[in-house]
Amino acid sequence: MTDNPPQPGQGDDNPFKGTPFEQLFGGGGLPAGMPDLASLMGQVQRLMQPYEGPINWDYAIDMARKSAAQQPDPSPTQAQKDAVADAVRLADHWLDAATDFSSGVTQATAWSRAEWIVGTTEVWKKLVEPIATSAVESLGQALPEEARALAGPLIGMLGKATGAMVATQVGSGLGTLAGEVWGVTDVGLPLSTPGQAALVPANIRAFGEGLDVTDDDVLLYVALREAAHHRLFANVPWLSAHLLAAVTDYARGIEINTSDMEEKLRGMDMTNPMAMQEAFEGGLFDLSDSPKQRAALERLEVTLALVEGWVDQVVGQATAERMPAAAKLQEAVRRRRAAGGPAEQAFASLVGLELRPRRLREASTLWGSLQSRQGTEARDGVWMHPDLLPTAADLDDPLGFREGAEATGDLSEEEFDAGLRDLLDGPRGDAPEDRPQE
Repeated sequence: MTDNPPQPGQGDDNPFKGTPFEQLFGGGGLPAGMPDLASLMGQVQRLMQPYEGPINWDYAIDMARKSAAQQPDPSPTQAQKDAVADAVRLADHWLDAATDFSSGVTQATAWSRAEWIVGTTEVWKKLVEPIATSAVESLGQALPEEARALAGPLIGMLGKATGAMVATQVGSGLGTLAGEVWGVTDVGLPLSTPGQAALVPANIRAFGEGLDVTDDDVLLYVALREAAHHRLFANVPWLSAHLLAAVTDYARGIEINTSDMEEKLRGMDMTNPMAMQEAFEGGLFDLSDSPKQRAALERLEVTLALVEGWVDQVVGQATAERMPAAAKLQEAVRRRRAAGGPAEQAFASLVGLELRPRRLREASTLWGSLQSRQGTEARDGVWMHPDLLPTAADLDDPLGFREGAEATGDLSEEEFDAGLRDLLDGPRGDAPEDRPQE
């Protein structure tokens, strides 16, 4: 007999039995030498500075800037800023002949890699925070109901640990991206404030090395892509929110793989704070690929491919008679996007999302075929509503998209509006006699 009260988790009524936390509060008593919960929380708190929200963004940005500073990162000179502004201005002039969409650029400048990190942080917050938040919530839901009350302090601690882990990965990913991106639209999402075109001269110069193309042509071609992205997002107001919603839907589908987490907890030395930190940084919380996530991911990847394909086709049309080097630069861009680089891989490891259009060539072929058959208005008119966008199946047969459909130029405004309503809402009436007679 003993007068000592049982410790949390001791005995057959252990509420954590069969959960990933059974190792922490095992039925056989606390492991020898393991600190109590208060001591454990104190150790972890010392590993992380206090922060608000699901991610320690101050740490993430600091880490990203230190990563970018590992190679020379001088601030762009006034001459470089002027060159970027001139290139974007000329690019917009050329694009006027390739699309009816008006310019989306209100200002253009040059950024260093560190400036790119700081200037895009607000959009990265919108992308990453839903995923981090869902991961923490999913962690709590993985516990049985009777265990949640006792695990409350531990869940809070692990939530902060998750935020620290994600901050480490975000900082690493952004630092790698900053060393490769050409501007603020490289990942297919607008990462700056609306209308702000910003290019990174150091990375553009590195991209052009070995291509046997003049620096001026490389800068102009990248400026064309940047300006085309801005046109699309400025003239299709729902597009940015549509892409961000796909990321949020992906986050909502997160499911914690508790069996993998349990295995890692069993192998963790709970008396060694550094071992705990390494486990957190290494991905303690593996995210299962749920059906909801797969559906959101497919929608995101298809839309990104359509964005990049449209930009590819429009820029190709704008440069066809003006820039002999454009074909070589176009192929270099396509190879880069198809293969993916350290930047894409770094971000994919962060959230399981590959912000890279796998099907750029198919999407470009689809837009080019539609433009040649029905004209610029019909091609750009597909962006009127998300329900009009090509699907993954359409990318399987890019030459057949809207085959046989009438060109918008052959339709009256009333016929076009009626056709659009039918496409979005379904045909009016259930039978021919229900429809208005001619």
